[in-house]
Amino acid sequence: MAKFHFVEDYEQFVRQLMRDLPLDEAMSRAVGGDYDRIGAVECEILKHFGLKDGDSVVDFGRGSGRLAVNLAKETRITYLGLDVVQDLLNYAKTKCPNSYRFVKNNQLSLPVADDSVDLFAAFSIFTHLLHTECYIYLEEMYRALRPGGRVVASFLEFSTPSHWGIFTTTVGEQRTSSVPHLNTFIERSVWEIWAGHLGFEIAQFVDGPAAPWPSGTMLGQSVVVLSKPPVR
Repeated sequence: MAKFHFVEDYEQFVRQLMRDLPLDEAMSRAVGGDYDRIGAVECEILKHFGLKDGDSVVDFGRGSGRLAVNLAKETRITYLGLDVVQDLLNYAKTKCPNSYRFVKNNQLSLPVADDSVDLFAAFSIFTHLLHTECYIYLEEMYRALRPGGRVVASFLEFSTPSHWGIFTTTVGEQRTSSVPHLNTFIERSVWEIWAGHLGFEIAQFVDGPAAPWPSGTMLGQSVVVLSKPPVR
């Protein structure tokens, strides 16, 4: 089993929220708050990039299920949610259909078969991983995707002015040794290099402040869409 830099801190953070707050509020705070709105935006983004009924979806770093809840309302899919904190998975399971599977995964590998997944969702997950971990997980996603499958991931980048405040807040927390988790910034050139080495094609970048989704809502992070080339 891999030893991550963040698991124990995040488990402690979630337990503290559950002690101090009503359960629903704790589960919302554990994933950054705004549970219903953000989940709806994430679902809309996946549909915008081609999610359709019948797809096999892996929700990577699923948290307490805010995306899963909306996917269950909006789509008919095969769903697997992965996270490192069992309390979050337990809560997500209570909010979703019995057909939705939730699995705790602490390894630098993904418990999915080769060429079996149509879409990986990774919202606000690579934002909390080391670059080496990001690369290894992307390698695993490439293995598991069917040809033509996609990864839809959100990320922070220094070139987006609105993301700078996240960095300065993290700097302040680091000074006081109160950082709850890592905040990682990934520039577009890094995504392009990773994609080139792994075999992905960059289907699209979307600016963090942009709101191309039909509802006009915003996620707050930039989005990258990686595609596994179809068999030629």
